[in-house]
Amino acid sequence: MILPVSFYSRPTLKVLEDLIGKVLVRRSEDGLTSGVIVEAEAYTGEDDPASYAFSGRTKRSEIMYGPPGRAFVHFTYGMHHMLNLVTEREEFPAAILIRALEPREGISLMKKRRKTEELFNLCSGPAKICQAFGIDRSHNGLSLFSSRSALFLKEGERRKEGREELIWTSRIGIQQGKERLWRAYPKGSPYISAK
Repeated sequence: MILPVSFYSRPTLKVLEDLIGKVLVRRSEDGLTSGVIVEAEAYTGEDDPASYAFSGRTKRSEIMYGPPGRAFVHFTYGMHHMLNLVTEREEFPAAILIRALEPREGISLMKKRRKTEELFNLCSGPAKICQAFGIDRSHNGLSLFSSRSALFLKEGERRKEGREELIWTSRIGIQQGKERLWRAYPKGSPYISAK
């Protein structure tokens, strides 16, 4: 079942907690790829120093203020695309960065796009995911809850309920806001980007 818009229109940390174990699906002319979300991190509010919205509304952060359930794809370091999911209510800037997936469908296509045979190396980082799934700025703003979309999320296998089944830690690669433990991943997953 594809996740409805109501899944995204809740407090970001609650969405993040429930997001682990869901499945990201990408349809393309080359074929279908999918993977189970095993790591993600939240960015929420203009008071979050690690968020693009910390400087207020800008061309880059504008989509974070938009309706929930949309893809926010940004280009960073002049070379990498990153996939975020817009959350909460309109006019409040919030999004979740997808950091790592456990590859499921279309593994041969992912290997071709990533130029690697190593399963762990396909989706163990946000830039790797976008490369493996063929996600770029053309997907920015896509609805994630439509069955007609090239990119959507669906239910995965049931995981044990509760925050205690997840590790909550600092977000990766930030200098400000390290005290906010807004990165989550399940205990024991071999597919996360970093311990």
